[in-house]
Amino acid sequence: MEKVAIACDHGGYDLKEIIKERYADRYEFLDLGTNSTDSVDYPEYGQALAKAITENKVKRGIIICGTGIGISIAANRFPQVRAANCTDATMARLTRQHNDANVLALGARLVGLEVAFDIIDTFMNTQFEGGRHAQRIEKMSKPV
Repeated sequence: MEKVAIACDHGGYDLKEIIKERYADRYEFLDLGTNSTDSVDYPEYGQALAKAITENKVKRGIIICGTGIGISIAANRFPQVRAANCTDATMARLTRQHNDANVLALGARLVGLEVAFDIIDTFMNTQFEGGRHAQRIEKMSKPV
């Protein structure tokens, strides 16, 4: 069973818990918090997930905040992380195929539950195409 990191701020807590329950038979989750709907700062959780990837604790992760924007910016500060904020399954498919995204960012206040499940299923089951995209990924993975 693949180990997947998951983290959120207070705005994503409820969705995080639903995702863990829904996918418990497919993935082992490394839950990096938060653990309630009490207000917290999203950068801490985006960075915690990014560190889990950087330290090779997991290969992929899911991060959630109200919009998916702030937490993805925090995670993308790490060169090994390619976090993509997706609002539909097409975005999830293309970011895996073309960008080899290893972190899915979701906006709990922007996507409904069934759409979130479609996005997760697509993201987790789509392979990177490689080829012409590989050199671009290599360029993005280098510190500047």
